[in-house]
Amino acid sequence: MLTGEYKNTLDEKGRIMFPSKLRTGITSNVLVVTQSIDRCLWLFTPEEWENVSSKLMENSSPFSERNRLVMRRFIAPAQEIEFDKSGRLSIPQSLREYACLSKDCVILGVNKYLELWDAAAYKAYLTETEDKFLEASEELKNISF
Repeated sequence: MLTGEYKNTLDEKGRIMFPSKLRTGITSNVLVVTQSIDRCLWLFTPEEWENVSSKLMENSSPFSERNRLVMRRFIAPAQEIEFDKSGRLSIPQSLREYACLSKDCVILGVNKYLELWDAAAYKAYLTETEDKFLEASEELKNISF
């Protein structure tokens, strides 16, 4: 299970130090990185990527305009990235540009995947979506601890 919020910096070569607490939850030396819906990046273990991408492809048709749009934005930009010896990931420039990553970043563990955000963009996202979050939380009222 990959959870937690971590603040790290992206160096001038596009590398980000990966938190050791998250590294212990990853069994391989590789993550698959792709564009997400919210102008951040999604990072998956190879096993989870295979699961997600297979489900998407099985339920999509290249003859559907809407399906092609999702496949082009989610499947096509995905890249496997290896950790270096120092535990850093080198984020490809095209993906850094998509997520508008600057020096300060936030890594979020969302159980089965991770998100990589520009810190300022993530802060703005939280502020902009506060009302929607409260409404969405209310819809979960049947869940108990």
